[in-house]
Amino acid sequence: MRSYSLIAPAKINLHLEILGDRPDGFHELIMVMQSIDLVDQIDLRANGTETNRVHCNHPEVPVDSSNLAYRAADLMRQQFPNAFAKYGAVDITIHKQIPIGAGLAGGSTDAAAVLVGLDLLWELGLTQSEIQDLGATLGSDIPFCVSGGTALATGRGEKLAPLPDLDHLYVVLAKYRSLSVSTPWAYKTYRQNFSHSYLQDSNDLEQRRQQIHSGDMISAISHRDDKKIGQLLYNDLEKVVLPEYPKVVQLRDEFLQMKPLGAMMSGSGPTVFALTETAEHAQAIYDHTKAAIADPDLELWIAKFSHAGIHVAES
Repeated sequence: MRSYSLIAPAKINLHLEILGDRPDGFHELIMVMQSIDLVDQIDLRANGTETNRVHCNHPEVPVDSSNLAYRAADLMRQQFPNAFAKYGAVDITIHKQIPIGAGLAGGSTDAAAVLVGLDLLWELGLTQSEIQDLGATLGSDIPFCVSGGTALATGRGEKLAPLPDLDHLYVVLAKYRSLSVSTPWAYKTYRQNFSHSYLQDSNDLEQRRQQIHSGDMISAISHRDDKKIGQLLYNDLEKVVLPEYPKVVQLRDEFLQMKPLGAMMSGSGPTVFALTETAEHAQAIYDHTKAAIADPDLELWIAKFSHAGIHVAES
């Protein structure tokens, strides 16, 4: 039976700005996204049947049709019925290392890996942009997860412009295992509290996009100005999540005591990250936070920025 193993990196947001409402009910966003080398491995193996099956080593990951990786396989079956008829269904085995419900695109990157893997397994010869277009129908983060690296994302997050790679920086991540934040709740609450500030005119939206393109964060990334990147971290969703979740504030404050380049909540949380220039500084922040918050529910990771999106695992 033919098989592929794919590496699926997590992502963080260095910038997340909510501009306004979209006609499709989503928010118009501007984000700077960054891949990190905290990864899942996705194994795809033809199973000789007509039924896609999902397996996962993490007990809290669903293995039914609610799993985004399953839905990615089902989308490929619908889009390419001749290939499905020729090659059949697959067993999808998810080796989960990215924490679930963490705002790190764990589900999205697994789905992206299934799209890339089935393109290889079924010998479809799709371009990266064609795979990203398919992924965008399932979730806004999936197109970025396919290509990875450092990118500016607009629209609802699916329109991407690559930026110079930042694969020299380190990141410390922290999350309480039992704490989750609903992404729909975060955006709905933001709308309730801040919709008065939304840009209404399409010209205003385009002007704001252009300001970001030529703005300080993009300039700092282009010049690999690590200190400036840390100073310019920005996330609109902190305005609604932090007041409701004091534990997230506590994590950010502990990180900041250790003087990282910067610290912030990623996406809708509840994961908090701190940026450093060296592995040694990252380890010091890790050790300090673990000692300061003696809670067995707290999970910590050290990762490095990565230029890679979905890619085949080295044998």
